[in-house]
Amino acid sequence: MALRSGHWPTLAGAWLHLTVSFMVWLLFGALAVAIGQELGLTTTQQSVLVALPLLGGAVLRIAAGWACDWYGAKQTGLLVLGLQLVAVLWAAFGGRSYAELLGIALLLGAGGASFAVAMPVASRAYSAPHQGLVLGLVASGNIGTVLVLLLAPRWEALLGWHWACGIMAVPILITSGLFLTVVQREPARGAGSGIWWQAAWEMARVPSVYWLCLIYGITFGGFVGLTSFLPVLLHDHYGSDPIVGGSIAALCGFTGSLIRPVGGYVADRWGGLPVLVGVFVALALITALAGSLPALPWALGLLVGTIAVMGFGNGVIFQIVSEWFPKDIGLASGLVGAAGGIGGFLVPIGFGLLRESTGTFVFGFVGLAVVSAAAAMTVAPALRWRPQAVAQAPVSGGFSR
Repeated sequence: MALRSGHWPTLAGAWLHLTVSFMVWLLFGALAVAIGQELGLTTTQQSVLVALPLLGGAVLRIAAGWACDWYGAKQTGLLVLGLQLVAVLWAAFGGRSYAELLGIALLLGAGGASFAVAMPVASRAYSAPHQGLVLGLVASGNIGTVLVLLLAPRWEALLGWHWACGIMAVPILITSGLFLTVVQREPARGAGSGIWWQAAWEMARVPSVYWLCLIYGITFGGFVGLTSFLPVLLHDHYGSDPIVGGSIAALCGFTGSLIRPVGGYVADRWGGLPVLVGVFVALALITALAGSLPALPWALGLLVGTIAVMGFGNGVIFQIVSEWFPKDIGLASGLVGAAGGIGGFLVPIGFGLLRESTGTFVFGFVGLAVVSAAAAMTVAPALRWRPQAVAQAPVSGGFSR
């Protein structure tokens, strides 16, 4: 009944856009071991290659979120897919040096910008009572991480990593055609008097926004950063080959993606803020256990559990975003999503640097446990930012406070 209450083809188009874009976004994460072996890269160099698309996506999410609000989500979504097409074709026919790969990695960040497109597309197709469920469903397009981690290493084994990237041009083109056909077009607001970074800066100064950015940087940053880095971690610590490592990472990503709508639904029923306390307490405990780096069968269960808790938390946080900022869901999604991308950038960089400086991945997990425990203690002060308080606050420049 909830799905029939809105325009479900638009929801399906948004989900497909996000799914394929996540495949593009984590493409270098899935192929990092093969690329590293070909070019003789260190763990830190591989971690940078994995992390740069996440950073590029963080920046582009802000611009894409603003463009969705002011010029229309459908037009913005098609442009984002076009940038992804350029990136995968560049990787297929270029990428012969590490410096060139860094440029490709940044452009692959266009895959991360999809989040700021898909969320407002789905949100505006449905009424307020179903926002948590709908946004959780479209955000389960995170399952693109599963597909790329399963498929890309197998494509690489058959064709080499260049053509493993080139194959992604096919789903990008198919998605572009379907997105153009099925997604509803809504009127744009017009460019307004400011430019996107001014609008983003204005909204970023709202306390509730930067708090949401910080906590989403932990849950989504941990989800995408750890999932994309797992093939490298499993190869270096457990000796797993790229296909096995990719399969394990895919299982983790699948669990985290599948549980995200559940987080949104639970937040609809019980309220996002109370649920978040339990999320961060559970995350602190399970990442601390994962940091013991037990034998692979035990480590697999802990890694799946860690990323599942992160995925659940992602659904909870975006239920809060949709409830607090319904009029500017595009820009708010872009800002909060950008913070998640930055968190995702820091996770593999941190794991790589700590691994090379200490000889172990233990301290990477310890860092995640510490920041999760700290986040749990910030939820109670956030109770003063209830939706009523946000709605009643003054409005400047047309943006909800």
